[in-house]
Amino acid sequence: MEKRVFLAILLSFVVLAIYQAMFPPVRPAPDAAGGVAVEGSGPASTPTPLSVEEVQVPAATALVADDRPRDIVVETNDVRAVFSTAGATLKSWQLKHYDDDGQPLDLISHDVPGDVPAAFAISTNDPAVSARLASALYQPSADRLDLGGEAGQLTFLYSDSSGLNVRKAFYFQPEGRSYVLKVEAAVDVGGASRPVTVSSGAGIGHGVSEGGFYHVPVRAVQHQDGDVDHLDADDLADQNRFEGELPFAGINDQYFLFAVLPVSERVAVQYRPISIPAGDGEARQLMAFDVSVPGSFALPFFLGPKDFDTLRAVDERLELVRAINFGFFSPIVVPLLIALKWVHGYIGNWGWSIVVLTILINALIFPLRHRSMVSMKKMQALQPQIKALQERYAKYKITDPERQKMNQEMMTLYREKGVNPIAGCVPMLLTLPVLYAFYSMLSAAIELRGAPFFGWITDLSRHDPFYVTPVLMGVSMLWQQRMMPTTADPVQQRVFMLMPIIFTVTFLWAPAGLVIYWFVSNLLAIGQQQLTNRMIAAPAPVSGRSAAARRARAKAGGSNG
Repeated sequence: MEKRVFLAILLSFVVLAIYQAMFPPVRPAPDAAGGVAVEGSGPASTPTPLSVEEVQVPAATALVADDRPRDIVVETNDVRAVFSTAGATLKSWQLKHYDDDGQPLDLISHDVPGDVPAAFAISTNDPAVSARLASALYQPSADRLDLGGEAGQLTFLYSDSSGLNVRKAFYFQPEGRSYVLKVEAAVDVGGASRPVTVSSGAGIGHGVSEGGFYHVPVRAVQHQDGDVDHLDADDLADQNRFEGELPFAGINDQYFLFAVLPVSERVAVQYRPISIPAGDGEARQLMAFDVSVPGSFALPFFLGPKDFDTLRAVDERLELVRAINFGFFSPIVVPLLIALKWVHGYIGNWGWSIVVLTILINALIFPLRHRSMVSMKKMQALQPQIKALQERYAKYKITDPERQKMNQEMMTLYREKGVNPIAGCVPMLLTLPVLYAFYSMLSAAIELRGAPFFGWITDLSRHDPFYVTPVLMGVSMLWQQRMMPTTADPVQQRVFMLMPIIFTVTFLWAPAGLVIYWFVSNLLAIGQQQLTNRMIAAPAPVSGRSAAARRARAKAGGSNG
């Protein structure tokens, strides 16, 4: 028995020696820096990340795949989507109800460099596997889907001899939520699940400013810790990756949104500003984002307009509607927008709806504005007496106690005449939030995009092409300025007269809807001023000293006598 064991061990050593003699091991050659080069990698001391083109993908035989790259079209009542079997990515997402130079608006950016991933391209933590995921030809579950207003599903499958198995599915929602696309992606190699990252591609829009003072570029937008942040490339310079519970995160421009909706699931979102040289010497500024989850991916995305009703239908908690940047006065803007949509339901024209809503708003603030005008006229009538008081105490310095007597006499004068010096300002200040909220609403409301009014105004979201309405607005503002009673000195009056010129120049490139609102408001204010002038007779200016001043002077004279 011992001889047999000894013989077996001896034969094993003989076989091992013969094998090493016939198949010597290959030693890696030293690189120029004296290190050891490894096939498929850079120098050991300074590893560099590899792009998809640089990764050496091991040969593998496709087991489940498409035979050629081709497009798969999905039609709904609101969207025409085009997918490619190459990478199972989204090539086009056209919104049928929104135009772009006479064609349905495509949210997906085109003509981007080849190293920019396509929309809904997936990757994992292995560069070689990620390269195969990007180049694979996926087998689709259908050649075309015509869903109308119904829900539907498009699935892509791929597997090969290396043990790679991929499933990517797109779930279309029924009408009312048709801009929501749920994406599922699962990647495993040899039965082991891999983490999945989904890319937005080059994002939305053309990446070129359309000009105008109110153009909003493509920016990152996300909801985190109760706040909604709009971040441009400069804001992302220090931090471009965010992790945690994000009700929504993505990119948006003035009117459209491309965002993932994790709700309460923990994800990691990384933003990537993209600058692409353009032929005219300017660069196209785009924004992309990647969404990562630990395992299989299953999250909905929103690709559509920032329409209040549409976003509210998607998210009942009204978190998503905060992607519309209404600014500080959003608690006032939202009711105004609802009111504008209500008026439009009866009138059917957004321009006339703005006019009607402006009339309704001015009717509500009529009492406040009336009180302000009455108070200003009373103050105007007291100007000779106030000026006399100021001249009498002009020789005293501001720190002189005698100046306090001037203030006391002025307050006595106000009390005798029943005038509140701040009554003319407070009502107007109370109306300013409403006016600014209306301005914020019209700047962000997608309802005005491409909406015609009449004649030459074919798009209320763009400036008047012939600048007629801004000039009319400036004239009406100048008219209103000259009618308003003023208590300012001549220098201040000249400054106030410059305001119509400043506003006219500013509003030359403002959306026509905003200019119409401001113009109609000015006309209504002029009409109210004329009505107020008829309702109350202008008090005759009282010259000379006030009664209090006369009593004080008489008392002083009696003492001297």
